[in-house]
Amino acid sequence: MRIVPVLLAGAFALASCGKSETPPTDGASDDAAPAAVVAPTAAMGEQIFKRCVACHTVDKGGHNGIGPNLHGVVGAAVASKSDFSYSGAMKAKGGVWDAATLETYLEAPMKAVPGTRMAFAGVIDAPDRKALILYLEAQSK
Repeated sequence: MRIVPVLLAGAFALASCGKSETPPTDGASDDAAPAAVVAPTAAMGEQIFKRCVACHTVDKGGHNGIGPNLHGVVGAAVASKSDFSYSGAMKAKGGVWDAATLETYLEAPMKAVPGTRMAFAGVIDAPDRKALILYLEAQSK
């Protein structure tokens, strides 16, 4: 019955497939390699802004769409574009569009400003929001 040792050797060989021969020295398993973390950039934000172009423009001197032109929005007073008709809720909000205010608003617009006409669920991913804010900051210079 020489077939049994051959089958056992084959089973052991398959069981060790894909495993490293030496264990990791930091105590982590091979399968738990950390994912590379990519810092948000304005260039990434430009890609995310493509979700917004159905309603907004960002060009200097650009026209308003369903929503206001967002050139120069970072650092501007809320509801300050004289040539755009804002909702009463947005006019009542007050304040300035700084990074923190944009962070809160872009996460959940209808929660941040109940009564806003911006019918957009929000940018759920925090790094995506950061990248979008970086892009809007770059358009404000």
